[in-house]
Amino acid sequence: MIERLGAIRAKPGDLSPLRIDEVLVRKMLVAFLRDEAAKAGFRKAIVNVSGGIDSAAVAHLAAEAYGAENVTALLLPYRTSDPKALTDAREVVRGLGIGAEEHDLTPQIDAYFAAEGGVEKIDRVRAGNKMARERMSILYDRSQVLGAIPLGTSNKTELLLGYGTIFGDMASAINPVGDLYKTQLRELAGLLGVPESIRAKVPSADLWAGQTDESELGASYADLDIVLYHMVDRRVHPVELIEAGFDRRLIEMVRERVRRSQYKRVPPIVAKVSLRTVGHDFLYPRDWER
Repeated sequence: MIERLGAIRAKPGDLSPLRIDEVLVRKMLVAFLRDEAAKAGFRKAIVNVSGGIDSAAVAHLAAEAYGAENVTALLLPYRTSDPKALTDAREVVRGLGIGAEEHDLTPQIDAYFAAEGGVEKIDRVRAGNKMARERMSILYDRSQVLGAIPLGTSNKTELLLGYGTIFGDMASAINPVGDLYKTQLRELAGLLGVPESIRAKVPSADLWAGQTDESELGASYADLDIVLYHMVDRRVHPVELIEAGFDRRLIEMVRERVRRSQYKRVPPIVAKVSLRTVGHDFLYPRDWER
């Protein structure tokens, strides 16, 4: 294993392989936002800002890429949302000087579930997924009204583990942070100037009271990220990671979550009946022939 990994050793608790050049990554992501928006004909952007570190970082990158006057933040709370999350989201907006709209999800969510006895009677994962998709629906609607490209905020850890709602928070036109693990995004957020109060708080999708990411995932982001890095980026076999001292249950859980959530990371499968089929052999980049 050591020969195949070169100078990088797979060692539990060693997060040094996750270190990034924050200054370089910042430049790369700002350039990405400008280039990809221009290819799609956009000069403005819109993003759901939840009060968490991921969306705060994306808002900072967008303000740098497009100018604060060309960025709109959507703040979309539900009645059970943590008030602190809304306060933090407003702080991001004020600090950057970007535009903002606040829309309360409560009326439409409560109306939808009323016939079933209300949200409190509904499985909380189902209710959380509904809220996530309502937020994305509003994002895309306001995108059309404002002529602004919808930005994604899902990080690499979430995408690989499938920790997100398909066609909900995982949807976007372009995503500047989808190739950064949560640990790496925290590093970048410090350089970007995301408030310490946001960087230090416990990560939560705020889908129900008391919900936290790590309690749902069953491990800390630090442990998840280093396993994913070796397993995905370095292509180290799970057996080798276990032999190197990583917890077997963690390795098996991570591998299974990545495998089971692959459908969330690819377009819907099209049944092939012709010579050339979308998603099979009619494959072109998004800016094809532009």
